[in-house]
Amino acid sequence: MGVHARWPCPAHCCRCTGTKLHRRRRCGGSMELPCGDPALDPGTQRGLRVPARFRQWQLLRERDFLITDWFAHTPREVLAKNFGLPESAFANIPTDVERRRWIFAGEVPGPIAADTVKSPAVTVPSPYIYRLLAQEPVKVAGGRVRIVDSHNFPAATTIAAALVEVEPGGLRELHWHPNTDEWQYYINGSGRMTVFASSGRARTFDYQAGDVGFVPFAMGHYIGNTGTETLRFLEMFRSSYFADVSLNQWMALTTPKLVQAHLNLDQQTMAALSKDKPVIVGPL
Repeated sequence: MGVHARWPCPAHCCRCTGTKLHRRRRCGGSMELPCGDPALDPGTQRGLRVPARFRQWQLLRERDFLITDWFAHTPREVLAKNFGLPESAFANIPTDVERRRWIFAGEVPGPIAADTVKSPAVTVPSPYIYRLLAQEPVKVAGGRVRIVDSHNFPAATTIAAALVEVEPGGLRELHWHPNTDEWQYYINGSGRMTVFASSGRARTFDYQAGDVGFVPFAMGHYIGNTGTETLRFLEMFRSSYFADVSLNQWMALTTPKLVQAHLNLDQQTMAALSKDKPVIVGPL
């Protein structure tokens, strides 16, 4: 139990309980937990693996706090006065806060109807859950993508994301993001990303499931599937909306003579440029 601002995307089923939320979470969904709202995330029978995007990088040690930590650092007489109970009621408060009470073994939750606590407050206007895998993906030659931001998930006012799936031999096209840095979490498969930082500077990195990637604001990059299975990863942004600029589309929508003057491209190559955003390119 803690207070923080984050956006988890569970790989297995779980249940998140907050002051404005009490819903069973399914695999592949997104959830917005606003800054300052307390939350509790028990895993179900299969356990819980949650890649979570936090708004503040200082989260774990500076901006997040646990109820066990707070209780352990509050005098018993103050707790007794606050809750109207004898001091003995708080005799067994855990003191192993740092090692055991961030993630620890507990009981598997039962039916949600039995767990739900009704609040006298009104229903929250924007639900804090979005079922990403229920969204019809944008299907392209080399894979598919699902996008979630404030347009389809109103509660996500500060975080946007795309779930990208690149088939073997496919390429997340050359592009950049004009609004903010990009964080990535690799869910499945293996890939290779090259980031172009201008002035002749570029770096290439290999990724596999469980890795985290980062692309600074407005730097051009591409990601290729280097394995034999589908490459699945999350692109995450500290923004209310998802935005990317396709190099291919930009060139196709620019005056042809200007593009040719810069790159010495022939007419046949110019005609092959796509005015629609490719997003993911299939193998040649």
